[in-house]
Amino acid sequence: MQDNRVELNGVKVYPFASFEELLAFVAERKGILVAINAEKILHATDETRAIINRNIGYCDGAGALYALRQKGHPEACKIPGCELWLRIVAACYRERTFYLVGGRQEVIDETVARLGREFPGIRIVGHRNGYLRTPQERAALVDDVAARRPDVVFVAMGSPKQELLMEEMQRRHPAIYQGLGGSFDVYTGHVERAPRWWIDHNLEFLYRLIKQPSRIRRQIHLLRYFYWLAFRKL
Repeated sequence: MQDNRVELNGVKVYPFASFEELLAFVAERKGILVAINAEKILHATDETRAIINRNIGYCDGAGALYALRQKGHPEACKIPGCELWLRIVAACYRERTFYLVGGRQEVIDETVARLGREFPGIRIVGHRNGYLRTPQERAALVDDVAARRPDVVFVAMGSPKQELLMEEMQRRHPAIYQGLGGSFDVYTGHVERAPRWWIDHNLEFLYRLIKQPSRIRRQIHLLRYFYWLAFRKL
């Protein structure tokens, strides 16, 4: 795929048409996969734009999807990051090695154990929780990734912290990287994801709001995003 990225408030997003297209893209090149949703577009700063635009931004939310289609990409699809990482594992676990970072110790241990059951023979060459309390712990993690040389690294720490860490790792060891936010918590059942109907109808944000009303303080800002969409200001 050529660099046919679409700019949304200065954030460059690849309009992938399917999971398979994205998987084929990363199979041929190393880089950092960054999930793009309405909040990332709306609240983009010079720093976060630069991080995304140096890497591989893909459409992770309904707001980003509507914007891509409005910009002339009706084939674009939504690729939830919490599903994408497991598609990556399923596609290449027999040939490639993995390193996992993120979550509480209990969560990362459960994640590694479940992956071992679901993907027999998977080679996880290293893992640790997401609490890097000192510069020394961070440096030790980067050193360990460089020494073990995994093919794929998943980092579940939230943005932009996870992207900054992955860029530091990538400078020492080029690989396929993906930031996962809270995906390990979802995978291990510590956090409930919306039922399929809500996901398929692009209403996952509403389900999460119903389950956690305090999110209204974050989501009220999305009204500005929908204003941008309605008046083609992206």
